Amino acid sequence: MSPALGAMEVENYAKGVLLEPFVHQVGGHSCVLRFNDKTICKPLIQREHQFYETLPAEMCQFTPQYKGVVSVSFEEDEEGNLCLIAYPLSGDQADLENVDNSDCEPKNKLIKWSNKKPVLLENDNYGKERVRQNRKEEKMKSHKLDEEFESKKSEVLYSSIEKKSGKVKHNPWSMKCHQQQLKRMKDNAKHRNQYKFILLENLTCRYEVPCVLDLKMGTRQHGDDASEEKKANQIRKCQQSTSAVIGVRVCGMQVYQLDSGQLMFMNKYHGRKLSVQGFKEALYQFLNNGKYLRRDLFEPVLKKLSELKSVLEKQESYRFYSSSLLIIYDGKESTMDSDSEYSEDLSEESADESAGAYAYSNSSSSMVDVRVIDFAHTTCKYFGEDSVVHEGQDTGYIFGLQNLITIIKEIRDNNNE
Repeated sequence: MSPALGAMEVENYAKGVLLEPFVHQVGGHSCVLRFNDKTICKPLIQREHQFYETLPAEMCQFTPQYKGVVSVSFEEDEEGNLCLIAYPLSGDQADLENVDNSDCEPKNKLIKWSNKKPVLLENDNYGKERVRQNRKEEKMKSHKLDEEFESKKSEVLYSSIEKKSGKVKHNPWSMKCHQQQLKRMKDNAKHRNQYKFILLENLTCRYEVPCVLDLKMGTRQHGDDASEEKKANQIRKCQQSTSAVIGVRVCGMQVYQLDSGQLMFMNKYHGRKLSVQGFKEALYQFLNNGKYLRRDLFEPVLKKLSELKSVLEKQESYRFYSSSLLIIYDGKESTMDSDSEYSEDLSEESADESAGAYAYSNSSSSMVDVRVIDFAHTTCKYFGEDSVVHEGQDTGYIFGLQNLITIIKEIRDNNNE
């Protein structure tokens, strides 16, 4: 492990770090928050925490880097707007690993996060009347986003990239999770105001426009400790989706559309409704930027998936129930230099085909990431406290992984022009 926080960083961090919604969360129900550019955090679940602390060495390259634990509390201003603040665990500041505090938002920043949008405080230069008007507008936008999300659970949504910054403005799923987390903490405020969160590597930080696919892996999703009601519910979801047939289903997606300059979002409700053919079409959409298929992604994705499969086949007793597999790549198109004059001479139709071959450099091809996340229901005989002990491989997960590899190869071979 890398050294812990330096003394100066600990001192700054001890004052509190303002947590913001993590806009690239496309799946899951647990709230993921931005700690800084390179680090995210999420509520600590003991089983997941135990997994990260006892992680097999060969799996490190396929999981986010674990960076430690923080204490998170929320503060409320006079108008009821909430913000989440991260602090070092009391007496355990030196236990935090690999955390760069240089780009954290300070606690006293003049923007506090309400349920979805930042709300300006009274001491901002806009003045009290402007602040009140801004709050009113933000609340209206929040309600509109809620209504849009609820009415379109089974639809695909689109969001524009900010022209000046090139950043994602908001993600409907991450905003929903953030709102629910704030509500849970507020409802429980009388009994508890401090929560433990784990710090993890932000897997999207090196991409300009991250395209993220969240796949729920395996033919079984419920953990060994699930109630009968929870077990029946999870079995039903698997039977009514592609999970039971091919061992994988879409849990969420965001993909950049080069032709419109928008991100396309697909949520888990839509993913559950997909047939096997629909799953294949969704995977094709993820690998297509609206102008052409990203053929440069096939080999690096297949290579990483095959390597992951080999690693999982060697894991004795592990069951990764309800975990997800992330595939991430950069949707930003590279600037063509040497090929630009050649491309200008081509017709519009052939230029698009040329772009598919030349617009993305070899370096962008190598920046494909494949990671396993979400270990709240993972079990292994080495954990010691589990009443149910499994032997051998996680065949349901490996079954899904093999089918995923086969489908990607099928897409590649059917579009090998």
